[in-house]
Order: sequence, then structure tokens, then C-alpha cells
Amino acid sequence: MEGDILQDIWWADPQQVEKAFGAGSYPVYTSGRFQYHFLLLGKGERGALGRLRLAWFFLSRGLRLHRQHPFDCVVTYGHTLTGLCGAALKLLTRAKLIIEIIIAPETAYASDNPRRQFVDKLKRLCSDMLLHISLRSCDRVHLLAPSLIARYKSLQLVPASVFFEGIPVSQIPKRSQATEKFVILVGSPWRRKGVDLLIKAFLKLADDFPDVKLRLLGHYPDREALDALINGSPQIEILKALPNPEAMEMMARATVFALPSRCEGVPRVILEAMAAGVPVVASDVDGIPSLVRDGENGFLVPVNDVDALSGRLRQLLSDGTLREKMGARGYEMAHTEFSESSYVEQFAKMVQATIDGNGCKTGAPH
Repeated sequence: MEGDILQDIWWADPQQVEKAFGAGSYPVYTSGRFQYHFLLLGKGERGALGRLRLAWFFLSRGLRLHRQHPFDCVVTYGHTLTGLCGAALKLLTRAKLIIEIIIAPETAYASDNPRRQFVDKLKRLCSDMLLHISLRSCDRVHLLAPSLIARYKSLQLVPASVFFEGIPVSQIPKRSQATEKFVILVGSPWRRKGVDLLIKAFLKLADDFPDVKLRLLGHYPDREALDALINGSPQIEILKALPNPEAMEMMARATVFALPSRCEGVPRVILEAMAAGVPVVASDVDGIPSLVRDGENGFLVPVNDVDALSGRLRQLLSDGTLREKMGARGYEMAHTEFSESSYVEQFAKMVQATIDGNGCKTGAPH
């Protein structure tokens, strides 16, 4: 295959892009047979105006590229804005369309606030509306886990390919025997990821494990709420978000990875923890059970159950042999079932099936 990737990024100027990818990499960066087309969207441009800019970028650049070299298939990351843009490009170019579902729409926006606000219900309504528009427009849906749209009976007839989201597992450092012990959570927003639940669970066992720390790595703008929960505990650290390579170096030193999410898709970070050989404790919500096999490479706990979460953390922190066994099994799974080669094979099959199944020309798709 060959193709073009339209990508918005958070850097503020082209110099930052070229520092990361080399001279001349902005606005187009070439890697093998693919070209990345970058749109700079700073952190201050994530509102309605930024979304309009992004939509215009997808549509105008997509049409221009199609005129230069007609493409056979469009793949979108998500069913909301990108899904709508994908549907429009399909209509304008007659290319086939694949929509990737990256979250469980049923629980979207349901856990962002302790009490659901009107705006949360409105967001969920809009998400469901866009889900139906996108999936009824597409030729195939890519599900990261089979459960993600199981509750939407009217969408079950859409052709589907079910496989994980690809990450470079071979580039993630393997877990080392660190001199310190710590539980780590990587992610945000903090309430959706269950950071408050993890703090409460850790505080239940902290006195029994004075040499163990809890490290929370991510972007937490509502820091006051977390500080109130931590209540000055010296064993809990809130760290600023790091570039992925640095975050993975820290992951490889972790004792346990925890992710008690209230809603999810199929979290990349769990697969990253597995690739590093770190045992996982996570909630049994949405697509997480497709990665974490309870008792095998980690533990699943009921969502919102602080006692169960604390109990499983205690079990792993108390048993080094169990940690090694679960970490080794997760490492094996990540580097076989969820390897880069497995992802590439399944992605290529999905694209080819989409094209062939609808009477399009065969050959290397673009």
C-alpha cells in the first residue's frame, strides 16, 4: 500500500516539527511510501474555530491529493468530526470508506463529571447521531474490540474488521529490575481514567508498603481536586506529561501498571505496559478485557470498585513471583498476538476486503 496521512499536531511552529523529523519535514514528511501532511493546531486552537480549521484541512487537502493521485480508500480515526469528513470525501471522490471506532460510544461523556450535566447529555446525543451517520456512510467499520458498538443493534449489519490498534511494541524497552517500587498510571482526563479511584485504593494500602510510590503521569488541569484526595501523602506523585519515549522508559521501571477507567476503547497504554513486561490491573469496562486476561497477564476489577482495586494491587505488590509471571505473559502476548507484523497484516486485509468486496479495482490500494 501507499498513502497520504492528514494529521493535526500541537506544535506551535514549523521549526518544532523539523527539529523532530528533520529539515524540510514541514508541511509534508515522507516515510517510505506514505506522506504525512501536517496541520499546526496549537493548544489554544482546540475550540470550535480549531475544529473548523481541521475539517477544512481534511476536505481541501484530501480533494487536492485525490486529484493528483486518486485514492481507493479513506480510513478515519474516529466517528465524529473525522468520520463526517470521511463521509464527505467518500461522496466527493467515490473512494471506499473505513471508520475506526476508538472508544465505546455508549459510555462516551458519561463519566467526565461526577454528576452528568446537560452538556454531557448533549455531547452523548451528538456522538450517537454522528456514529449513525458515519457508520451508515461507510463501507466497513474497524472495531478495536467486538464489544464497542454491541449495544447499537441497528449498526450490526455494517461489515466489520475487529483487531487492535497498532503500536511499535518492538521499540518499547523491556522491564528492568528497578531499585525502587512504584505503581504507575499514564493517561488523562483524570476522571475518565479513574485516577481518583486509584488514589483512594492506594491510600488503603500505602501504610503497609512504605517503600512503594504511586506515580500519576499525564495532563491534569484540575490539580486541586487531586491534591485534596492525596491529602499530602508523600508516597503519591503527580508528574507532568512526557514525550512517549520518556514515558515508556518510566513504564519499563514500574512495578505495576494500573488503569481503573470508567469508560474506554482499547487503551494503547495497556498494550504498551504489556510490551514492557509490566503486570496490569484495570477495570473490566468496554474494550479493556480484549487486552487484559484476568489472572493471566494482569487482573480485571469491577468499574468504580475501590476495594477490589486495592485488593488486587496489594496482591501484586506482595508477590514478586506473580508479578514476574504476569509480566512475562503480557510481554509474550504483546510481541506475538499484538505485534507490528500482526497489525500490518490485519490492516492490509481490512483495506483489501473493503475494496474487493465492493467491486473496485484490485491491486495495491492507495
